[in-house]
Amino acid sequence: MTQRKEKSKILIRHGEQKIRNTKPVAEGRDKISVLKVNLADIKQRGNGDAHIRLTVQRYEGETCEGVFQGGGLACFDGGHVYKGMFSKGLMDGYGVFTWAGGLKYEGEFVRNQPMGEGTYIWPDSSTYKGEVCYGIQHGTGTYTCAKDCVSYTGQWDQGKRHGKGEEFYNQEKTSWYKGDWVRNIREGCGVRCYPSGNVYSGEWKNNLRHGKGTMKWLKLGEEYDGMWQNGVQHGQGTHTWILKRADGSQYTKSNRYTGDFVQGQRHGLGTFYYAGGAIYVGQWRNNKKHGKGKFTFKNGHVFEGDFVNDQMMTDILNGQRAPTPFCGPSPLPGSDSSILGLDMALNIDCLLDKIPERNRNTEQEQVEFVVLKLATELRSVYNFYSKLGRAHSPNNTFPLSRLQLWRLLKDCYIHHHSITLTKIDHFIKDAPMEELHSPFTPILFRGLLSCLVVVAYHIYHEHMVSKKNLLAACFSKLMTENILPNAENVKGFLFSKPCGDVMALDYLKKCWEIYQTYCKVYKPPRNEQIMTCRQLLWMFKDLNLLDNNLTVRKLLQIITSESSDPSNFTSCLDLEITFLEFLEVLLGSAEVKCKQVSGGSEKEGAETEAGRDGCKVEAGEKVTGISQESSASEGVEGQQNVETTFEENLQSAEGHRGKEKRTRKEEAEDHELQLWKQTIHQFFNHFFFPAYEHNQLVSKKMKEEKL
Repeated sequence: MTQRKEKSKILIRHGEQKIRNTKPVAEGRDKISVLKVNLADIKQRGNGDAHIRLTVQRYEGETCEGVFQGGGLACFDGGHVYKGMFSKGLMDGYGVFTWAGGLKYEGEFVRNQPMGEGTYIWPDSSTYKGEVCYGIQHGTGTYTCAKDCVSYTGQWDQGKRHGKGEEFYNQEKTSWYKGDWVRNIREGCGVRCYPSGNVYSGEWKNNLRHGKGTMKWLKLGEEYDGMWQNGVQHGQGTHTWILKRADGSQYTKSNRYTGDFVQGQRHGLGTFYYAGGAIYVGQWRNNKKHGKGKFTFKNGHVFEGDFVNDQMMTDILNGQRAPTPFCGPSPLPGSDSSILGLDMALNIDCLLDKIPERNRNTEQEQVEFVVLKLATELRSVYNFYSKLGRAHSPNNTFPLSRLQLWRLLKDCYIHHHSITLTKIDHFIKDAPMEELHSPFTPILFRGLLSCLVVVAYHIYHEHMVSKKNLLAACFSKLMTENILPNAENVKGFLFSKPCGDVMALDYLKKCWEIYQTYCKVYKPPRNEQIMTCRQLLWMFKDLNLLDNNLTVRKLLQIITSESSDPSNFTSCLDLEITFLEFLEVLLGSAEVKCKQVSGGSEKEGAETEAGRDGCKVEAGEKVTGISQESSASEGVEGQQNVETTFEENLQSAEGHRGKEKRTRKEEAEDHELQLWKQTIHQFFNHFFFPAYEHNQLVSKKMKEEKL
């Protein structure tokens, strides 16, 4: 180890982007020439001028042939210090460079340049730790600001946040952003959690919400899912106002608007669903109903006409237009003459139009009599199916969803009459075209009644000998032959499992997304999306879900399991299927594809049952032995008491056996439920969802390659 003092000049630069190699200041002297660092991009931190020329005042360390070589300490004019490794007169290897102002770099050097892994520490204790290239943050690293507790961890490019990264804006880490960055700007896809708890997930541009995204306002109980522009709702979207009522009941139904937004306001064409059941479809301007529109009240009354500033414009005698307060409907002609209550009012104008005008009032009156007669049974059916797949509610009141309506119709074999569930959706048009086949659409009790009357007509009107009271006759036949004998006898794979439907419905939203992806798109005037069995088969093939267990033939058997002719595979290929049928095919496929899991569990269950039987026999023998010992110990005088004790023991044993049988039954049900949960969990999370995500990724890459 030698010591020497040299006065070689080096140039240290701050905040520059370019790298410039400089020659040694003096020939034959130690080649400490250029040290370049860039730390100004994060917080614009500087250490003096951009160009500072330094002179080596003192060097202590190893040398070789007159140049710095090995470990050493170099002190510069102005108080800057470097301690670390040298190679051929240059800072090279691991070392620590400390500026006179207090900034320190500790890490790897390559030919006088901070390069590789390193750590910067500012005088206020702010730090950067990660990859460095020519003194600039480049690669992956973490920056922490000591003053305002801001921290960023992720990818860097030339000193700027660029790529994937997450940034926290407070010490509690309740305010953060995780996602894409472009040159220190939030741009791309990301999630932003605000200090209030509000969360936005979606696309960004220039640090603003821009593109498709979802915003949830926690305290306000609101949610928006749709298009954004420069931080506000703009374009197509859905805004939901969540009502804080009893969970699961129809009183938790939220107000919901779906349609056009302009600069954060409802503006254009849109549909508003009220929590009480009313629906408005029409024009909007500046968050108010304005223009042509149709308002359907919760009692079934309909107003269709002009709206101005949220008010209906009604005709008066002098021909002028006057606004009607929007707080409630005005009575409609003929509404008082109906024998049905407001919650049972039938919407069957499409059928009455097919009947001669002179007979319409009679037809409507007669079918209403039949509906009123069977109202109790129909309410029971409605309440039963509206609870399927739902947890307990404090008031036990649920709205029937379209998904549950489909199950009711299939349980009653409506689809065996050459009428598909998708056709029935068209018969009862109670939603916009884009939501016509949605499983989430609520169906009120009067909606179910109208549906059954319409379905009855389309099934039986051609078979009626007498055309008198046609609607009432068709409805009576449907009730006696289809609904009453078969309702509440749930079939299929979804709702027939004990409590398993609740877990299966956890996958509902994702499956609905996949269903829509593989739907066939029909051009106008039909303008809808629906899936056929052929497309369903292609989906299983595209996702590579078929194997030795789940063959094409087995899949066709699952698809046609509830059809009128289960063995006729070819006739079903072009059959249109609803989301319920799609979901139940998935659940049926889960049982087949994952049957190795089921088989193992059943075997374990059988062994467990055998073990229980063995314990049961031993218990019976023990009871008899106790009785005999009691008899011997008490003698002849206590024989009567012994016999009484024996009978009591025998009754106790019988009661114990009955209790044990009930317990075993409950355990068997629990075992079946756990097995079902395990099966569908494995199918969806290990097979179906991963296969879909992989297929979408491959398709996206193929499109990009074609472009």
